[in-house]
Amino acid sequence: MSGKQDKRPPYGIIGVLLIGAFITFLNNTLLNIALPSIMKDLEVEAATVQWLTTGFMLVNGILIPATAFLIQKYSVRNLFLVAMSLFTIGTLVAGVAHEFPILLAGRMLQASGSAIMMPLLMNVMLVSFPIEKRGTAMGVFGLIIMFAPAIGPTLSGWIIEHYDWRMLFHFITPISVLVVLIGFFLLKDKKEKVNIRLDFFSLVLSSIGFGGILYGFSSAGSKGWDSPHVYVAITVGLISLVVFIVKQLKQDNPLLNFSVFKYPMFALSSSISMVTNMALFSGMILIPIYVQTIRGISPLDAGLMLLPGAIAMAIMSPITGRLFDKFGGRVLALIGLGITVITTYEFSQLTVDLSYTHLVILYSIRMIGMSFVMMPVSTNGLNQLPTRFYPHGTAMNNTLNQVAGAIGTALLVTVMSNRTETHAKALADEAMKTAAAGQGAGAAQPTAEMIAQMKEQIMMKAMLEGINDAFLVATGISLVAFILAFFIKRATQAEDPLETKETPTVVSAKLAEN
Repeated sequence: MSGKQDKRPPYGIIGVLLIGAFITFLNNTLLNIALPSIMKDLEVEAATVQWLTTGFMLVNGILIPATAFLIQKYSVRNLFLVAMSLFTIGTLVAGVAHEFPILLAGRMLQASGSAIMMPLLMNVMLVSFPIEKRGTAMGVFGLIIMFAPAIGPTLSGWIIEHYDWRMLFHFITPISVLVVLIGFFLLKDKKEKVNIRLDFFSLVLSSIGFGGILYGFSSAGSKGWDSPHVYVAITVGLISLVVFIVKQLKQDNPLLNFSVFKYPMFALSSSISMVTNMALFSGMILIPIYVQTIRGISPLDAGLMLLPGAIAMAIMSPITGRLFDKFGGRVLALIGLGITVITTYEFSQLTVDLSYTHLVILYSIRMIGMSFVMMPVSTNGLNQLPTRFYPHGTAMNNTLNQVAGAIGTALLVTVMSNRTETHAKALADEAMKTAAAGQGAGAAQPTAEMIAQMKEQIMMKAMLEGINDAFLVATGISLVAFILAFFIKRATQAEDPLETKETPTVVSAKLAEN
């Protein structure tokens, strides 16, 4: 292992992978601001259009467990070309879609490519840099990757105000084709022939397990927790997942190696990352709803509002990487999660007259807090794993983060919806009592227009209170991560008695030479 890591890192390969990952990440944030326009154009409801986001997460959750096998079996070049080709085809399909099912199919194809990209890139980064330089390397990686979500909402808002939402996909297509061509000509790494086979039954169990849980939680927001669609899917998913885990623990070459959880810092970092992701997704979903629906801010201004926070998070990434190398993960995680808890609570106190500047500053501070948590905590956990566990560690982290994101989104959207309904009923009862008292005092009968305006005001106020309640729950979730962060210790790579010269390497030794 040390022989490989003493050589110059393969910056050419890393550069090409970063470009591909940047494109897939940019696409994710481009779509968030566009959802209202897609609803209007394709005549679908919010409960339907949200599948463009949750469906993407569903495919990621199903495919990511297979990436550990794929990384060990195939070369970086082949995996990259397949992943980017799938993403490009999906982008083309989505760009010409005039029916929602076709658009959703395009998004699913995009997700199948995106699911491979991030674990592939993370694995190359892990085997290319020694532990003492890994924080800085991951920080630079974070800067480039986080620049995509930084410009995504603003770019999306500008395109939607001037063009059709399909331009979001048409804009990405030629860039994606160019990336495929660059990868085809520049990536030259070779792969040793590895005698490893895909356990198809494990893949089916994994798909039903993670897919069932994700589908159940994603459906809860629209169908309600008492719907058979929800509890049957979650139950089947959990049973399949238990069978899948038991099967993996008995295998010599598991699809997803749950033995990574015997390394305490990895297990702790995964737990913190999951909880933090639940809180992070709450902001990504709830803030745009508040800004556009309640405040009536335009898509472009909504995107611009999120821009400083995303840029701040991107700039902080290499800084936190260097701080991680120097101080370790616990101090950074405690600072970051402390900031996250306070700012998330502040978002539970939203009103209809908060200034635009106040929202920008609060969101920016929250994102800076997140930057202290995400990459340092994840890197600290992966640092404890022996080299042969890297693909399984990255696959596990990405899978659990997708599941946590979907659960967090579903949970907090459900809280918002249910509390909105409760607040609306209470406000309507209060309005009826006030109106009845007014009529008793001889006041004029309210007109139909007045009643319509009153209903709209009640719904807006109820939704605002529902969003505040959801952020209060997110504050509690962030607090759990903050408490867990006290148990972080600086990780050193554990010895692996099973690792021999004959053990299949994660990435061929040729990788560092190219």
